[in-house]
Amino acid sequence: MNAARRPFWVLLLLLLTAVQSLEAQTESGLDDVLLRNVTLIDPTGQTTDRLVNILIREGKLDVVTEDRIPRDEADRVIDAGQGYVLGKLVIGDPPNFMILSEDPRENFGVLLDTRTYANFAVHDGVVVRNRLGEIGPEVVEDEPKKSAWLAYTPPPMAVPLNYQDTSKWNRFDTRWLSGLVTGAIALDRMNWLSQNDANQARHGDLDGFNGGEIRALRFGIFGTLNFEKPWVYTIAGATNAFDKGFESEDDEDITLFDWRLDIPFFRNSVMSIGKQKEPISMERLTGMVFLPWQERSAVADALLPSRNVGVVWNGSSPERYSSWAFGVFNDWFDAGQSFSESASQLVGRFAWAPLRSEDESNLLHLGLGYRYSDAEESFRFRTEPEFNQSPVFVDTGFGSDSGLWPADSLQTYNLELSWRRGPLWLASEYFRTDVKNAALENPTFDGYYVSANWVLTGEMRPYNKKNGLFSPVPIARTVYQNGKGAWEISARYSELSLTDGRIAGGDMQIASLGLNWWLTPFFSLGANYRYIWNDLDGIEGTSSGFMTRILLMLD
Repeated sequence: MNAARRPFWVLLLLLLTAVQSLEAQTESGLDDVLLRNVTLIDPTGQTTDRLVNILIREGKLDVVTEDRIPRDEADRVIDAGQGYVLGKLVIGDPPNFMILSEDPRENFGVLLDTRTYANFAVHDGVVVRNRLGEIGPEVVEDEPKKSAWLAYTPPPMAVPLNYQDTSKWNRFDTRWLSGLVTGAIALDRMNWLSQNDANQARHGDLDGFNGGEIRALRFGIFGTLNFEKPWVYTIAGATNAFDKGFESEDDEDITLFDWRLDIPFFRNSVMSIGKQKEPISMERLTGMVFLPWQERSAVADALLPSRNVGVVWNGSSPERYSSWAFGVFNDWFDAGQSFSESASQLVGRFAWAPLRSEDESNLLHLGLGYRYSDAEESFRFRTEPEFNQSPVFVDTGFGSDSGLWPADSLQTYNLELSWRRGPLWLASEYFRTDVKNAALENPTFDGYYVSANWVLTGEMRPYNKKNGLFSPVPIARTVYQNGKGAWEISARYSELSLTDGRIAGGDMQIASLGLNWWLTPFFSLGANYRYIWNDLDGIEGTSSGFMTRILLMLD
């Protein structure tokens, strides 16, 4: 036998022998068991270990996740004390594994004496040994410790279902630099269903926008510079060869929409430098592919930019469920202009969850945002009716030869109110921009949206105390695990007014219904229907449309 293979066969033989010897010591039957603080080891040494929770339901492995699992999901809650798991973990199958008190990579003797070092063992879904302490209902548990991205808007990360698979081509780990290569493609198909004469006279025949398109091709690298306190870098872009990108009005072939460095600062705060999202509005800060909608609300899209170049300082007080961020921006470097020719902005946001239940399943969120711009580049607000394949329906530039209007300053205010109870999430935001220009009678543009979102399969969007955002829908069991994936239905109503003072940009109201099906964390199907009322100069147009999307992300 090849000498290099002997440790594997020795390990397998010892594991089988140990499980059989422990089988006679069966302690319990098919209870629902939740194991906290379990260390998943990487036998190749190519990646860092992960601290996870494991849920066994009715003798089958139900969930392996870094996310917190409520204690009422199981009959018994057991603290693994960061012990090391060794064995077979396949979602949907009866598990066979042990939890060892010491790391077998550092002490090979652990594998030779599992009777001493195995504190917990499961054979075919039945607990056959338990030397670990149970966590009673009266015990207040600490939050699990795990690694996190420093950025105010962290990129999505997921624990592979096969946690020992570290040979994936899109991740790399070295002593000084680590990272993950990611990508996404969205395929849309648009069908305009109706249009009255007033809308057609203003915007033309909408049937010309029917059909499919590649919405965007995304790519990026996220990772760390491995100092004693790691720095996080982000480089992300999109090709717009087919149409404009996910969140940019730039029509160039390739756009870098994120390039930034997140540096640990004093008192657990972080300084982010580069091109990034401005810290304002929950809807703007949340990654669009993880919202219940294919497009953001018209008011958020019209009054707030996608990205800007600047510096953001952010921090949080997790024990108080509060977070804050402040930024200074000027895109002269990215726009290829002089600093004096480019507009400068001051932006800030404060988020707080003042009311919440003990298990966090019932939570009220409040947010307040402010943006000031010196309007050095003048202003123009416009947007489509929450469909990408559409003409612009409202535009402050309708009465201007250049589309731009001068102003002394712009001030935008943003209010957020959300309530989440289990799989139900009610969200709303109000936006208002005051323009200082006496010749235009100092117009004010505003709008809002209200939405109701319900995850039919029961998953609950986690609340991120670091930045006051709701995370993507977690998937309890993907279709590859013989599950249903995650299904979410949504309803939204939004209004936007770009008519005030001497500006007649039009008003718009949109009622929407949506359905999303996340088959896996990296693959989803979605459909959105919208009915649109559009008023300009007292003439009301109406229209409706239906759009479907297939989203694929690199796993």
